[in-house]
Amino acid sequence: MPAEGTDNSSSHARLLGEEEPAPFIIRNPDSTAPVLLVCDHASRRFPQSLASLGLDPLARQCHLALDIGAAALTEKIAVSLGVTAVLCQYSRLVIDCNRQLMDPGAFMEFGDGVVIPGNRNLGEDDKNRRADEIYKPYHDAIDGQIVRLRQAGVEPVFIAIHSFTPVMNGQPRDWEMGVLWDRDPVTARIFVHDLREAGFVVGDNEPYSGKAPQDYTIDHHAEPVGLPHVGIEIRQDLIHLDDGVKRIAEILQEVIKSVPARITPTDIASQDHR
Repeated sequence: MPAEGTDNSSSHARLLGEEEPAPFIIRNPDSTAPVLLVCDHASRRFPQSLASLGLDPLARQCHLALDIGAAALTEKIAVSLGVTAVLCQYSRLVIDCNRQLMDPGAFMEFGDGVVIPGNRNLGEDDKNRRADEIYKPYHDAIDGQIVRLRQAGVEPVFIAIHSFTPVMNGQPRDWEMGVLWDRDPVTARIFVHDLREAGFVVGDNEPYSGKAPQDYTIDHHAEPVGLPHVGIEIRQDLIHLDDGVKRIAEILQEVIKSVPARITPTDIASQDHR
């Protein structure tokens, strides 16, 4: 652990101190239920070595720092269904684990009217340190859970949980949920149908698209090995409080637990695994 006051630009400096949380947490790590949940933007935590990244307290609490409500929703579903979940424990403003490392958005400098001073003009050493200590361990943990489940004879449905702000760049968003997909329309159609039947305004690849190169986590982990997969976006005003999390979790988990039985081996084999 570097001594207090060590220059963080040094190639030998650590990003995370020994007393700080690990880059990820895993819920139900021994479950063999046929579902794997992931939450890339679960936390607003910054490493102590980066202080505030030059942001004021309000900016550190906003939707740019994390997907508000997504962690609580993911954990609620994981507990209720007894499925495995992997959640990142550091803010997307430190490094966005749902982006390719070559994507400028992996180290966001500006978003929704907010400048992130601590991300401007980052050197390669700084980027590599964040990748080595947060991004890669998180993705390795997801890989490890996929390998564990497949070795147990389980082909899990891979579900990425996100949330989106009701207003972006001054524009309101009317969708209440979004279903994001690229190579697996079968799983996506189940969620779109069931969530619309439940009375929600559901975007099909809205408010974001799941088409490559978006949704790196799904692209990297699920698509290459042919796992059924989907990205779920929930509008943040629906899950920013505990009662909203409980309500949405109860609805989502009914869909999730039904999905494995509604997907056939032919559906999985027909996916484009390029």
